[in-house]
Amino acid sequence: MKCLVLLGVFSVCAFTANAGKVYFEEKFGDDSWEKNWIYSKHPGKEFGKFVRSAGKFFTNQEEEKGIQTSQDARFYALSTKFAPFSTEGKDLVIQFTVKHEQSIDCGGGYVKVFDCSLKPEDLHGETAYRLMFGPDICGPGTKKVHVILNHNDKNHLINKDIRCKDDEYTHAYTLIIHPDNTYQVLIDNEEVQKGDLESDWDILPPKKIKDPEAKKPEDWDDRATIPDPDDKKPEDWDKPEHIPDPAASKPDDWDDEMDGEWEPPMIDNPDYKGEWKPKQIDNPAYKGTWVHPEIDNPEYSPVPDLYKQNEICGIGFDLWQVKSGTIFDNVLITDDPAIASEALAGLKAVQEGEKSAKEAKDKEEAEEAKTEDSNGDEDEDEEEADEEHEPQVEESHDEL
Repeated sequence: MKCLVLLGVFSVCAFTANAGKVYFEEKFGDDSWEKNWIYSKHPGKEFGKFVRSAGKFFTNQEEEKGIQTSQDARFYALSTKFAPFSTEGKDLVIQFTVKHEQSIDCGGGYVKVFDCSLKPEDLHGETAYRLMFGPDICGPGTKKVHVILNHNDKNHLINKDIRCKDDEYTHAYTLIIHPDNTYQVLIDNEEVQKGDLESDWDILPPKKIKDPEAKKPEDWDDRATIPDPDDKKPEDWDKPEHIPDPAASKPDDWDDEMDGEWEPPMIDNPDYKGEWKPKQIDNPAYKGTWVHPEIDNPEYSPVPDLYKQNEICGIGFDLWQVKSGTIFDNVLITDDPAIASEALAGLKAVQEGEKSAKEAKDKEEAEEAKTEDSNGDEDEDEEEADEEHEPQVEESHDEL
């Protein structure tokens, strides 16, 4: 039996006969991560640094330490490589945890997965990757989970809207790509999206296209209703929209020679009915909405192994953050969804502990602030009292 210790003190055990394989695992358990992960030195970017930390609130500081972005308004580019593997005939599971304890306003929280062409020292925004996955937040309008897949050296965004978590606590993000060309996205070990790769990404040309030879017949009538030919406009319909105010009278001091000919002001005509239109009736010639016929797309060809990644051997953080403070941890790449699921067995306890710790910390800080304000008021009162009790010295002026 093989056991893995994941997410702090929580262990995952599986019998070797049925066990999947863990290709990469990083829990940032000590400072050795700095030897295994490499910062980019790509020119022209001001990169920020990660620090090992559990943040401001936690239940077990040492066990909950990950790597935290530490500088505001910085690009971050940090990656590592491992033994290459292919996903042919098996699941690919990418999983990690994110804690935006800084109440992030704009910044990425995703990972990128690479093939062996990755040069960690030159990692930057244009570096080719095999997939990108994780949360991205920027203002109230962008709070989503990215799932971007690379096929034939072109990146393809998922066409589904997946909302990410935007609170201050630890959350786990899991992407599973199956060898039957289907996928799942899980947040905190609960499925939030699933489907098939061909339908939910515009990776391949569509199977069907509109027949370029087909055209709507000229006599096709797609009007559901038509004006009633027997409906006639009433003879008294036409009335002006505005009329002179009958209650107005020329002022007594009006001088026609000086002021010109007096005209009463105009008011809305209560009898005005607007533009007349005949009533609508059902169109007896209506044939319905014309549907453009489709044909098989000659440019489409199925890809049975659309899921397959020939080579994976790197993972990294390549992102921008306005306000730093995000903690990444518990990075896992495996071919067994069960291993990933069991690795999160203690997640809810961690989240509940964080909430309790944050509430206690917020309460403590509020009490300290209240005490400081109270002490400040007392100091001011003492200063005022001292001024009131100072001896009054009368000024003396020597007469010359």
